[in-house]
Amino acid sequence: MQDNAMTVAVELDMSLGESPVWSVARQTLYWVDINNGHVYAWRPQDGAVPTRTELGEKVGCVAIAGSGLVAATTSGILRLAEDGEPQRLADNPEWKKGPEKGGQAGRGNRFNDGRCDAAGRLWVGTIDVVEASPTAALYCLERGELTRRLTGIGISNGLAFSSDRRWLYHTDSLTRRILRYPFDVDTGTLGEGETWVDLEALGLPGVPDGAAVDSEGCYWSALYDGGRIVRFSPEGELLAEHEVPCPQPTMVAFGGPDLRTLYITTATQHLDAEGKARWPLAGSLLQMKTEVTGLSEPEFKA
Repeated sequence: MQDNAMTVAVELDMSLGESPVWSVARQTLYWVDINNGHVYAWRPQDGAVPTRTELGEKVGCVAIAGSGLVAATTSGILRLAEDGEPQRLADNPEWKKGPEKGGQAGRGNRFNDGRCDAAGRLWVGTIDVVEASPTAALYCLERGELTRRLTGIGISNGLAFSSDRRWLYHTDSLTRRILRYPFDVDTGTLGEGETWVDLEALGLPGVPDGAAVDSEGCYWSALYDGGRIVRFSPEGELLAEHEVPCPQPTMVAFGGPDLRTLYITTATQHLDAEGKARWPLAGSLLQMKTEVTGLSEPEFKA
């Protein structure tokens, strides 16, 4: 695989692939298919097909936790041990259970994008149920307590932390702007947010979706419906664009033994039969070698 040559890592037909995260200790990549409630695990060096766990509800993201994972699902946050039943760590305050017999199974906003900070807190946002109104929020799970940290969001996305730990990056995809917030990793407090990147002003297509930060402090963003991955400097300057062979890349993660493989999740949702025929790689896990290394992903600490 040559640098900047995008290829298929795992051929799949995911509806909404998301949340790739690489475990350095396990040399394993994890990711989800949100709409189908699937969690994937794959060791590329083994050459084997990925394993798949079905959670029975939509799952927005996963993070590494000890020997297992934590998963933010529609109804709450779960600890997924390698063996045993999932343990519920927190309920989703924006999701209401429906009646046990008849009616809706549930209603409200589900959990979406998230990741851990360097202190082991889990930050996770929600998504407005109709993806149009600012009813969602960003939460932080620390020491068993889930607290609301930002409100007035439509689609919480793009969560990442600067390499010097001084900034939290976040976007409401509906606004097409990426914001950054002064961040204190010791206390977990946020300062006043400011617009850091404005896709409209740059003339870039699509909306900012999932992201990752590399060892040079640059921010990589998947532009959903934009068919590309973009890289921004710590000052918010557009440094590079990499076209993706499908219109809906969703998130990126650095992995591989040297953290120089960029993994890209993609989606098929909203593509009709003609669209799927035109974009046969949509729904697969893609990969691309990069000149720069990524950062190891922090683990969740209960």
